[in-house]
Amino acid sequence: MPPVTSDVQGKGTPGGTKAGKARRGGSPRAREGAHTREREPGGATGGRATMCELYSKQDTLALRRKHIGPSCKVFFAADPIKIVRARRQYMFDERGEQYLDCVNNVAHVGHCHPEVVKAALKQMELLNTNSRFLHDNIVEYARRISATLPEKLSVCYFTNSGSEANDLALRLARQFRGHQDVITLDHAYHGHLSSLIEISPYKFRKGKDVKKAFVHVAPTPDTYRGKYREDHADPASAYADEVKEIIEEAHNSGRKIAAFIAESMQSCGGQIIPPAGYFQKVAEYVHRAGGVFIADEVQVGFGRVGKHFWSFQMHGEDFVPDIVTMGKPMGNGHPMACVVTTKEIAEAFSSSGMEYFNTYGGNPVSSAVGLAVLNIIENEDLQGNATRVGDYLTELLNKQKAKHTLIGDIRGVGLFIGIDLVKDRQKRTPATEEAQHVIYKMKEKRVLLSADGPHRNVLKIKPPMCFTEEDAKFMVDQLDEILTVLEEAIGAQSESVISESAPCRAKVRKSLLLCF
Repeated sequence: MPPVTSDVQGKGTPGGTKAGKARRGGSPRAREGAHTREREPGGATGGRATMCELYSKQDTLALRRKHIGPSCKVFFAADPIKIVRARRQYMFDERGEQYLDCVNNVAHVGHCHPEVVKAALKQMELLNTNSRFLHDNIVEYARRISATLPEKLSVCYFTNSGSEANDLALRLARQFRGHQDVITLDHAYHGHLSSLIEISPYKFRKGKDVKKAFVHVAPTPDTYRGKYREDHADPASAYADEVKEIIEEAHNSGRKIAAFIAESMQSCGGQIIPPAGYFQKVAEYVHRAGGVFIADEVQVGFGRVGKHFWSFQMHGEDFVPDIVTMGKPMGNGHPMACVVTTKEIAEAFSSSGMEYFNTYGGNPVSSAVGLAVLNIIENEDLQGNATRVGDYLTELLNKQKAKHTLIGDIRGVGLFIGIDLVKDRQKRTPATEEAQHVIYKMKEKRVLLSADGPHRNVLKIKPPMCFTEEDAKFMVDQLDEILTVLEEAIGAQSESVISESAPCRAKVRKSLLLCF
């Protein structure tokens, strides 16, 4: 993994700029397995990182346990990392150790991008105030973001988070024709507000939460381990027909559909890419029922798929959602989110007589930061980079799939990729314990990944958009080493090395994971 050696973000950016082409991510790591520390001027290591600490790591942990709610979890809970600063696709702990960030889709254009910092500082020195005052930044941002969307999506509502955006999208949908019911996908997650937990099966607690009568859950359009798989003649139509049946059953019960909501690519659900044609068919059924289609782009928008600015655009020009929600990458870590819809839906919302008011949504500083992010995506050709690096990374991972029996599926587009780990390729049995083992071992090698999906067996890759081919190669090399050792330990590369019965083999398998 190349060490960060410059404060100037542009020098390490791998897009279509001259600077990016001149420097494809820096030098490789000097020693395999060595701890990497960023060197400060004069040869000191990690000095700036140490200066950022108020408390020792142990004191920070103790204070967190005392004052932060126990339901607020941290990454790598068994051995959490204390991150004190970051730059581009790298994060640094309190000792100055450098980690390659392969999962932080919030720092979309790179951690602490100097142009984002400069835009925020410049506007903060001038003004930051209530969004009810007239200001150019909010209308300029609305103009710019609308230009990236299909023509009919032209009315913006600004919020501070993706959760707020999705909550507002539900309000818009329900006001449109006075309907109440919502169709969501199994394993979906749309935010932490009460209105969104109700439509997020990812958060349903088995045996404790009762699904509300107005919520209808459709099967995830997963062609790898879902109801209709890649060998089905027309999985898109089959999954869409499930939605059609839900609508018919709801109507038979006297209920009316307000909206179908889905991430354009399901993230928490396990990096799922819907089959081509699915969204078009669902939209047809939902519109016929008087509902609207909400595309949740909070995690997958802003050029992450490479060839398109929005993930829903992969489905073709004949598919246009009625409402699009966005957040996370919008402000590169600054709290900024948005709902974009049609004039017809916006006018129906206004006709309710209730004013929509958000004190800070689209405030001058947030809008300035958002504009800087849009400029960086364009100026540094980060969409092109997502395509180039994403294709290269997918190619490397497919070679690993041919080598490692633990890899059942590689799926993704651009810099949004999932590695589905399995214990048995034929049965596609989720390798949950193995996935947890892998992410901790990757952390030891200074690579940050997470595991998600219904079975927590899918390794998620969605790094900052300045991720380079060298970063991809480094990450895959570390994964290769870990899987090789793991498969040797559990006998995954040979025919039933362990002769015990299946239950005994499972116990042995789990004990091996805990031993190394």
